[in-house]
Amino acid sequence: MSIESAAQAGHAAVSNQPRSGQASSGADLIVFNANIFTGNLAQPAATAFAVKNGRIYSVGGDREILILQGPATRMIDASGRRVIPGINDAHMHLLNEANYTYNVRWDGVPTLRLALTMLKEQADRTPDGHWVKVMGGWSPYQFEENRFPTMEELREAAPHRPLHVQYAYNRVFMNEAAMKAIGVGTEDFPDFQVLEFERDEKGDHTGAVSGDTFGFLSLETLMPQPDLDEQLSSLIQTIHGLNRFGVTSVFDCGSRGYPDAHVTAAMLMPESRFNLRMSFVDMQFGSDSMVDAEISAITTTSPMSPGQNLNPSMAHGHVFRGAKALETEVHDHENFDRPAVILDPKRIHRHVEQDIAKLVRRRIPFRMHISYDENITPFLDALEKMNETTPLDGLKWSIEHAETITSENILRVKTLGGGIALDPKMALHGDGFMKTYSREKALETPRLRALVDSGIPLAMTTDAFRATTFNPWVAISWMVTGKSVSGNQVLAEDNQLSRIEALNLFTKGAAWFTDAQAEMGRIAPGNLADFALLDRDYITVPQEEIKHVASVLTVVDGRVVFGAEEFIALSPELPAILPVWSPIKHYGGYYAQP
Repeated sequence: MSIESAAQAGHAAVSNQPRSGQASSGADLIVFNANIFTGNLAQPAATAFAVKNGRIYSVGGDREILILQGPATRMIDASGRRVIPGINDAHMHLLNEANYTYNVRWDGVPTLRLALTMLKEQADRTPDGHWVKVMGGWSPYQFEENRFPTMEELREAAPHRPLHVQYAYNRVFMNEAAMKAIGVGTEDFPDFQVLEFERDEKGDHTGAVSGDTFGFLSLETLMPQPDLDEQLSSLIQTIHGLNRFGVTSVFDCGSRGYPDAHVTAAMLMPESRFNLRMSFVDMQFGSDSMVDAEISAITTTSPMSPGQNLNPSMAHGHVFRGAKALETEVHDHENFDRPAVILDPKRIHRHVEQDIAKLVRRRIPFRMHISYDENITPFLDALEKMNETTPLDGLKWSIEHAETITSENILRVKTLGGGIALDPKMALHGDGFMKTYSREKALETPRLRALVDSGIPLAMTTDAFRATTFNPWVAISWMVTGKSVSGNQVLAEDNQLSRIEALNLFTKGAAWFTDAQAEMGRIAPGNLADFALLDRDYITVPQEEIKHVASVLTVVDGRVVFGAEEFIALSPELPAILPVWSPIKHYGGYYAQP
């Protein structure tokens, strides 16, 4: 039967049903004529599905689904497009992007020449009192020129405005106007001991700055900050950028702390303008013990329990998932341009015994940032010892990043009931890793094949927005092709994943971290109605096109939150971007996707 005939049959079947008491009969939304990757092993493919009350309730062929149409059903003809479950980014820093609309985004920009042109154009429109900024999401290896900008090029691009260009958490470039504005070299400049301002042979500052995550975050506080309306605009535009790539759920893995960092999110949620599901772990600064500050925050300042949904209007809408088990002395900042930061094992043991044990006793799930296996080993030593007297007893916990974890430590994490949340830093910065370590080491970093085959709870994430780009398809492309953004091979062939395996790490795999394995990651009955229609068929397009995949229709909770191309009329109207001079108005958040 043709699609048209099936649709007519559906209309007829509905029209012949009794109408009394059935004002809400039929599906809320039906997608048909689609090429669906369901993620459901028992029903791996389908052409149509129906949505009711924010959940998928039937999946199958067009004929059996179209008869579920009711008088108010929204019909989506996918025109044969690939449909996938919504992408769940299980580790990012969404709420840190309060100044998203202040920044020039170099994500995906193909040439340094174009990147510098963007700076020059933005410098001309930026008003007095504001800076021209690039805040991560890019790599010099993505450029055709395959290099960093020089200080001379940066000064020429923005001669009359303070300029700040940040490369991940590895390096910052500032012009003289920026350094003067914050008092570098004077008594007015705070003593950020972890920051090092490079000097030339004459003793003058060159504008290059090295440091670590906390140093660069502190440096940013000295720049002009957005007002509340601009922060709201930034959050709306950030979410819009994520929806464009088919992202429907995120896990904020540490922002400025609850409730302060969540004010704008809480303002958008009652109006159904927060177009993502969001889980989060709390991270508090300003105390000798960050873990003590976290416990105090959730028990006295803003009482809440692990698993509590602060946005009950949407399942998994705004859920507190535990603590970022972090202290500054046990943070092994991953900068692949430098040798690994190897921590003092005694400090790691003390952190587990004194801090993580407190979380375990209170049944607060935790996520631990550790990149290098040399630090993972003493952490697991301490955790195994703690588990003998303070049992984890099924408490959800994970290691974040774990770039160089060995097969032996993968098994130890699994035995302790933990998960691992990877990130795609090797996709953007793998060329630097090869220079620091070796090509041989890069090809096995991380051990993707061993991780997937181990059966451990596992997700791929973006760790956006500073360390890497927020585009999950860059990560997926790297896992499948083994190539970094430069085109160089940075993963061995036997360490790459199939397209399905890679996608699963952003869907089914990520659901474990949000306690949603039965509700997210599949287009299947009972699952939440989160999905994306893609602009090209991810499963069959040439490998070199994978990194360019985007969504033409993204749906969250059964609501259309993004539309493009033939679905642009369905896209919700967004408020005007603030400030009026925002780079996002001119360049969008990602290259060629305003």
